[in-house]
Amino acid sequence: MVSYVRRDSRLSGVLHVLLHMAQKDGPVTSDVLAKALDTNPVVIRRVMAGLRDQGYVHSEKGHGGGWTLACDLSKVTLRDIYAALGSPSLLAIGNRTDTPGCLVEASVNAALDKSFRSAEELLLARLGEVTLAALHADVHTRHAARGHSPRKAKTNG
Repeated sequence: MVSYVRRDSRLSGVLHVLLHMAQKDGPVTSDVLAKALDTNPVVIRRVMAGLRDQGYVHSEKGHGGGWTLACDLSKVTLRDIYAALGSPSLLAIGNRTDTPGCLVEASVNAALDKSFRSAEELLLARLGEVTLAALHADVHTRHAARGHSPRKAKTNG
């Protein structure tokens, strides 16, 4: 039996947006960021509002306005951004809970719970080791390898 689970890509998307913003000298509109992620500007505004509340971005309304970074990239980790998104579930698998009185199910769930916790702790630790500055530097390296300047790079990728 093969089952496909829709994966939560918000963390990846937000990191994508933040790194595009880091390449810009001024504010970036929700419309421009939405094009980078092939999504609706309303989705961008909703996510960015949460990041603004956490102090990672700033917004300016009106002509010439948009979103700007309000944080030091070297002090913000992927785990920080993950937490700002509300700490969504890290794993797409979970326990069966159809028969709570079944001792087999209880045994299986106990073993899986321990494994799930260990996997999540390891992943969170790794997310805490990577800063936005490290990702930004990697983007520069990748652009240089292609012979491009990151500030002149297209906004969609």
